[in-house]
Amino acid sequence: MSESSAAAAEAVAARFEELYGGAPDGVWAAPGRVNLIGEHTDYNDGFVMPFALPHTAVAAVSRRDDGVLRLHSADVEGPVVELTVDGLAPESDKRWTAYPAGVVWALREAGHAVTGADVHLASTVPAGAGLSSSAALEVVVALALNDLFGLGLRGWQLARLSQRAENVYVGAPVGIMDQTASACCEAGHALFLDTRDLSQRQIPFDLAAEGMRLLVVDTQVKHSHSEGEYGKRREGCEKGAALLGVDALRDVAYDDLDAALARLGDDEEVRRLVRHVVTEDHRVEQVVSLLASGDTRAVGPLLIEGHASLRDDFRVSCPELDLVVDTAVSAGALGARMTGGGFGGSAIVLAEETDVPTITKAVEEAFASAGFKTPRVFEAVPSAGARRVR
Repeated sequence: MSESSAAAAEAVAARFEELYGGAPDGVWAAPGRVNLIGEHTDYNDGFVMPFALPHTAVAAVSRRDDGVLRLHSADVEGPVVELTVDGLAPESDKRWTAYPAGVVWALREAGHAVTGADVHLASTVPAGAGLSSSAALEVVVALALNDLFGLGLRGWQLARLSQRAENVYVGAPVGIMDQTASACCEAGHALFLDTRDLSQRQIPFDLAAEGMRLLVVDTQVKHSHSEGEYGKRREGCEKGAALLGVDALRDVAYDDLDAALARLGDDEEVRRLVRHVVTEDHRVEQVVSLLASGDTRAVGPLLIEGHASLRDDFRVSCPELDLVVDTAVSAGALGARMTGGGFGGSAIVLAEETDVPTITKAVEEAFASAGFKTPRVFEAVPSAGARRVR
């Protein structure tokens, strides 16, 4: 554990003791994630390739056996929120507390005897930036309760329960990628995940050793998955699968795409959604092959292709994201694309190490010229998934 991580764990534990009058039973951390490639494919049973960030949600937690759940966040103004585990009900809470409370609800619904907890949270994952801040909150609470109540659940199972918490309790129709990345990623690797059967391959991804960097550019444009646009696209994908007679768009082969689009006739919106998902799955497979063969720089053009598909076919980009990609590529980046659900959030930029200052300056100047809020730019380093830290 790094010095900064150890300091964060100590600070969260100390604040827990101030709030609740005793030391926590333990401290856990779960990371946000960046998705290298594979956007809006996870709820279509497709392929994704995220990796964990060093930015984490940290939770100090103690077990309770009296049915009381107490929640507090260092990142949200307000006192400790007290709930009862028997009173938890889907979509009854529109506050931040819905995420950790939803995990408790999902665990209990699955038959696990979680009888309450005291929780204090603090997160360095930027909220609303498309970096899975909500999944990090869910997974860190799930892991803590798994340990404290001796549930014996594995990472992929915690991810499934965390997804159910967000889908049903919070009411956001997210796929499985974010929670699995937070629970299961390994340092120095990207996670090639088949979202149908949850099979995983850890793909070595050490850009620094090859003289490259991956930047995250947080546009500071906030988004919310639970708003209607995300759900509309998911419904459109499901409609496309039904029209094509397949269980999910994952089942449409890339080589058969033209024929599938022809069968969809004049439904242009569904045609666009299908085209993105099928081509994006193919891009994930191409990136896996390139990384396995050591041809990492050739990933760049696939990132650019992916952004064009998200912008033009899936229509989830925005002017700020497009400006990052266009400016970075013009300034010499190997590739760039939006990452996450879209409608704001972040873009990623693959670049030679020596070009990072030039690209960063170009993006910041382009935002200033456009009158946009100053973006936050930082390096994304493939990091460890959820773990106990104290």
